[in-house]
Formats: sequence, structure tokens, C-alpha cells
Amino acid sequence: MEILKTEKLTKYFGGLAAVLNVDFTLQKDEVQSIIGPNGAGKSTLFKLITGELEPTQGRIWFNDEDITGLDQHLISHKGVATSYQITNIFPKLTAFENVRLAVQSRKTSYNLWSLAKSHREINEKAERILKKIGLGDKENVLAANLPYGNQRHLEIGVALGTDPVLLLLDEPTSGLSPGETRETVDLIKEIAQGLSVILVEHKMKVVMDLSDKITVLHEGEVIARGNPQEIRANETVKKVYLGGVKES
Repeated sequence: MEILKTEKLTKYFGGLAAVLNVDFTLQKDEVQSIIGPNGAGKSTLFKLITGELEPTQGRIWFNDEDITGLDQHLISHKGVATSYQITNIFPKLTAFENVRLAVQSRKTSYNLWSLAKSHREINEKAERILKKIGLGDKENVLAANLPYGNQRHLEIGVALGTDPVLLLLDEPTSGLSPGETRETVDLIKEIAQGLSVILVEHKMKVVMDLSDKITVLHEGEVIARGNPQEIRANETVKKVYLGGVKES
């Protein structure tokens, strides 16, 4: 079952085509990575899917609904969540407060005079997410005081708090140590159970370990797609990308 589909998706910046005629499909519960050299159009495609950018031409469907050109917050409320390369959390709030705000954002109403039960439900869900991302013992720590790896996991927790069915991860292991990278890969594997994931990542070992499918971009166009074994063996991909990338 296709959860996401693009058709002839194109984005021009002036006379430059950052993304050109991209046909992309993602199946339900699939983890698919988008890879390619710097300037290949990965981030632009990512932003088109999330609604951060509006396409010059082409269409985007999510759960069989045309979401082309919808505002970013409307796409988010349809079940698309994003974790960016630059950590986007509230540094002066605790880990618990960060996740609770995300959970609260999906409630139709939340006020001081609402039933205590609704407060409990929100708090309990936030606590479950913190445990899932390995921060159950750090719920009262200010986000600014968390180690960088924990901050990256907290941002994923904030994304999970919005009840997504599609999670987009932009360089989730960027800046992490080898140990933190392994922990993050394990976390993504866990949360991908019952969730569709699009991953933009430069570390090929991470890509090959996590991906069901891989789409390769070069100069804004799709040059290959397939499973990790097919991409590793693809001569065109080797020439334009994998030959110069270490599997770290």
C-alpha cells in the first residue's frame, strides 16, 4: 500500500532545477533512504514533501490525498512529522515538557479547566515516549543540559508526540559519536515498527542497515532506486556517489 507518492515533482530556484521530474513512492511501514552527492536535491525533495517548499510543478499524494502546495502545519496535522538535522527543541523546557507540548498539540482543546483525566492521558503518553527514546530517567532535565545525542533523540520524541504515520528524518546521526550512532540506529529500528520512515543520511553503513529501499538522486533527478544490495551493486551509483563515500 502506497502511503506517499510524487509525480514529476520539480522545483526551480531561478533557472536552476534543484529537483526535476521526481517520481517517488513510499510503501506503508517502509523505511526508505534518499541519498546522493551534495547538491543532489535531497534536502529540497525533503522540504517539498513536508510542505516547507511549494513545487514549481508536479503533484504529491499522501494517503491517496493530493497535498500539493498545502501549508506545512496542515501536512503535519495529516500525520507527517519531521526531525531536522539542526536540532529543533525548546532548550529552556525539560525533556518531559518538550514531549508533552507535542502530545498536547494534537488534542482538540487543552485548558486549565479541563478534566484532570485528560491531563493524565497527555502526561502518561509523554512519559511513555520518553521511555521509548531512552530518556525516561531524564524527564526533568532541561533540554539545553542534555548531551547532544540525547537532544537528537528528544527531537525524535517530539515528532512521535504528534502521532505521525510518516516520519521524515534529516541526517539523524549527524555529529554523533560511533556509540551514539549505534544507539540512534537501534532507536529508528524500534520506532519504525508500524511507522513509515523517509531518511536522508550520508553515513552509508547507517543507510544500508536501516533501509528497505533506497532512492538515489543526482543533480535533482532519480538515477537509481532499489534495495540496499541493488544500490550497492549499481555501477552508475558507484560512479557518481558510492565510490567517494566511506561506509562509516
